Amino acid sequence: MATLTSTTAANTAFSVRFDGLSRSFPVEKKRGRAASTTDVATPAWGERTVLRDIDLTIAPGEVVAILGTSGCGKSTLLRIAGGLDTASTGDAFIGDQPVAGTDGRTAIGFQEPRLLPWRSVTDNVAIGLPPGTDKKAGAERVATLIDLVGLGEFAGHRPREISGGMAQRTSLARALARNPGVLLLDEPFGALDALTRLKMQDLLLDIHRAAPTTVLLVTHDVDEALQLADRVILLGREDGRDGSTIVETLTVPGERPRDRGSADLAELRGRLLDGLGIDRHTRR
Repeated sequence: MATLTSTTAANTAFSVRFDGLSRSFPVEKKRGRAASTTDVATPAWGERTVLRDIDLTIAPGEVVAILGTSGCGKSTLLRIAGGLDTASTGDAFIGDQPVAGTDGRTAIGFQEPRLLPWRSVTDNVAIGLPPGTDKKAGAERVATLIDLVGLGEFAGHRPREISGGMAQRTSLARALARNPGVLLLDEPFGALDALTRLKMQDLLLDIHRAAPTTVLLVTHDVDEALQLADRVILLGREDGRDGSTIVETLTVPGERPRDRGSADLAELRGRLLDGLGIDRHTRR
């Protein structure tokens, strides 16, 4: 595996902090249809609270997984951290600076690779380079990252010529090309088959070991969260109130990579499944 040099290693890892953060969206009271910005003052429109009272600090270099049922606001929280959405109340910070639009210190990886179909793997990764990057240094960084994700033999291929797993590795390399201090991942392996998903999890751990940036990972996969994260944050509703908040925080024991058959992980897995309302079908 390639190693990260001074031109490819991550920037200083930054903390991520949410202080009293909430997010609500205007909806039509009768039909539940999302409102436009010109409609919100109309009495027929109300609010749907997705997130409320989120207080969370993620240390520099820490890997934190956000877990919860569909629609609980996991991706909304990630988008706010990345400057793609704004909180209704409260604040989000990268380091000591409040998030105000997209930030060059962060990079986002999505569930879909979102590659440009007419560009090669190399050219797609190069899109992630910071503006003003020296041409030679940029080319070296891109080549190293492509080798790091195991795509050196496919650098000249276009997206239609590679597998879904390869496309996702290209997307991850593109995010890393920015040298992010914070890597925001929104179910990046959710569309992959089970075996490829496990390999991508191991790849992410290898990359984090080489360049320990801060990682905020949204996932539906309990096992993925336990394998990758230092802490798992479970979002859910409390006391019948609108909007999700943090209902449980679990610290995952053991150094990575972890034994997927660990009894400690099995116990935590059970707690998380209970928190998600999933029947474990335990035999008594």
